[in-house]
Amino acid sequence: MAAPPLTPAPASAANSERDEVSSEAGSAGSGLGGLFEDPEDFYPPSPPPTVQTYTTATGAVVTLHLVGHSPLEAHHLWNGARVVAGHFEAHPEVVRGRRVLELGAGAGLPSIVAAAVGAAKVVMTDFPDPDLLQTMRRNISECALIPRAGDNDGPCVADGYVWGGAPAHLLAHLGGDNQKFDVLVLADLLFRHTEHHALLRSIATTMARSPRSMALVVFTSYRPWLQHKDLAFFDRARAQGFEVEKLFEKKMDRPLFENDPGDEEVRKTVTAWGVRWPEAACQGEGLVKWPLSEEEAEGKVRVFRED
Repeated sequence: MAAPPLTPAPASAANSERDEVSSEAGSAGSGLGGLFEDPEDFYPPSPPPTVQTYTTATGAVVTLHLVGHSPLEAHHLWNGARVVAGHFEAHPEVVRGRRVLELGAGAGLPSIVAAAVGAAKVVMTDFPDPDLLQTMRRNISECALIPRAGDNDGPCVADGYVWGGAPAHLLAHLGGDNQKFDVLVLADLLFRHTEHHALLRSIATTMARSPRSMALVVFTSYRPWLQHKDLAFFDRARAQGFEVEKLFEKKMDRPLFENDPGDEEVRKTVTAWGVRWPEAACQGEGLVKWPLSEEEAEGKVRVFRED
C-alpha cells in the first residue's frame, strides 16, 4: 500500500520552526564560546597594494602603485607597459601633441610617459573598478613629470571603460567636435583571446580616421603554446579591413613570470605591432558597421566595404 503523500507545513508554521531552530542554535553558540564561528584568521587577507618603479632615460624615477590583487591581472606591471614607455621616450614624436588612449592600463605607465613627453591629451582607462580607478588617478596625481598632474583638465586623466563598449565618455575628454584619438595603446592584452573582437571594436570606435592614426599593440606570448591564438588578433584585424604592420621586437633580460612553463625565449620576447585604418577608410570611402554580424565578428566577411 502506497504511503500517503507528504504535505509541507503551512508557511507560518515552517517559519516558526526555523525561527525556533535559529534561536536555539544561537543560544547554543553563545553557550559554547563561539564554537561555530569562523576564527578571525580563517580566510586569508586580501593581498595589500604594491609599488613598482620605472626609471626614465634621464634617471627620473616614476613610482607606480598597483592594486593588491585583480582578477583582471591589473596587479602586475607588465613587460609590454615598460616597452611602450621606453618607446615613447625614445620616439616622443609618436605621441607629442597628439591624443592618446590606453586600454587596460593597470598602473598606467605608458599613459604617464606619453603625458610626460608632450602628448596633448592622454586618457588612461581600465575596467571601472573603484580601487583600480583610484590607483590610476593616484599614479597620475603623484607623478611630478606630468604637467598639472591630478587636474581634471590636465593632459592626463583616468576613466573606467569596458572593452567594446560605447566610448562617448572617453571622447568627451577631447572637448567635442567629433574628435577621436590619434594613438591607442594596447599593452599585453592579447592573452585574453575571447576579448579580441571587443578590442577591435574599441579601436574602430575611438581611433581617428587618419593615415597617421595608429593602435600600438604590444604583447608577449606568456603561454607559448597558445601563441597562435595571440596572433589571431592580427588575422582578425586584417579580415575586418585594418592594415597591420610589425614594428619592432625587444628581448627582455628575463621572462616576467620566471617559473612559468614554456619556451623561455618566447616568454622573454616583446613584439610591437601597428594597426591602422586603410586608406579608403581615411578618405571616407570605407564603411564600418557595428555591431558586427556573427560572420563579420569571426573575420569571414570584410567590415570595410567600398561605397
